Amino acid sequence: MESLVDSPDIFFGAYREKRVLVTGHTGFKGSWLTLWLLELGAQVAGFSLYLPSDPCNFEILNLKEKISHYEGDIRDINALKDVFEKFQPEIVFHLAAQPIVRKAYDDPKLTFDTNLGGTVNILECIKNSNSVEAAVMITSDKCYDNVSWEWGYRENDRLGGDDSYSASKACAEIACRAYISSFFRGDNAPKIVTTRAGNVIGGGDWAEDRIVPDCMRAWSKGEDTVIRNFQATRPWQYILEPLSGYLHLGAEISRDARGITGEAFNFGPGSDIIKSVGELVDMLSRFWDKVSWKTDPKAQDKKEAKLLKLNCDKALFHLGWRAVLGFEETCKLTTEWYKSYYQNEDCYSVSRDQICNYIKKAERRGIPWAVGKGAV
Repeated sequence: MESLVDSPDIFFGAYREKRVLVTGHTGFKGSWLTLWLLELGAQVAGFSLYLPSDPCNFEILNLKEKISHYEGDIRDINALKDVFEKFQPEIVFHLAAQPIVRKAYDDPKLTFDTNLGGTVNILECIKNSNSVEAAVMITSDKCYDNVSWEWGYRENDRLGGDDSYSASKACAEIACRAYISSFFRGDNAPKIVTTRAGNVIGGGDWAEDRIVPDCMRAWSKGEDTVIRNFQATRPWQYILEPLSGYLHLGAEISRDARGITGEAFNFGPGSDIIKSVGELVDMLSRFWDKVSWKTDPKAQDKKEAKLLKLNCDKALFHLGWRAVLGFEETCKLTTEWYKSYYQNEDCYSVSRDQICNYIKKAERRGIPWAVGKGAV
């Protein structure tokens, strides 16, 4: 595969030799984003409290040896200030969070302190920084006040949530909006956007209480997967889909695309990939030998939305962004990555090849970030 650094059309060459800070870089999304940024020629620093799982994709890809790695708590603003002063980031991607819905029931204070308080700390550091040009603040599709309607939520729909996790993400969005309106409106101010993505799956996710890693761990041992809710419906998308949206946004605002500064954007799959948990498990099982599963009736007493999908027309209109992969291909790429891991293959090369092949698919479809066309 050719070097992405030598492909100036991809994200308009916006990340080459840029200092990019990724919070939550040891997590599932963060580790993939870090890998992609490295391949784009960025100088990457990461800030994270711990390795979130065992195994951990960050360790599997040996990313610690390739970046400036900082350990710290997003709730500790002094630790964050120290990183901003040392690294002098030009672009920030904020992903650090308490990401597990059911853990938020067990520890709601930790969830709010991390997801809201940590976001405010990042915004404060950006406000006081002389180096930051652009920041992409990643929250969640669960920031919307979910009433389980059949059409997708738009960026101007009501925020909220009946559970601690959803409410914390809604609060983080509101905090971003307040900071943008109050502090980031001048011509020389950093350009900030927020993003909300649907359920993300893919190789390297080892988080607890998530359907895909639960399946992969169990099936690799020939055991049953325990399913909480077969009927829950989600907009499943491969990890590279929302990351392409985050990177596209970061590239546009760092190139001074003022028309989208301060805006929120959804990134999700087409309506044909809005599937139930049962349909997802069935499709994953087609690419794995000898699988089985069972239900967990005790899980039903904790509230969890049965239907949640996003309207991504805004990203299409302003960025020309759209998803690249279909449902079957999403599941196939996911299982292929885990098979590579369990066969002791080089997962960095596997992941890089998936990125390169994804870019080629996007280029064939004429998607702007892959062909070097700016915001539409």
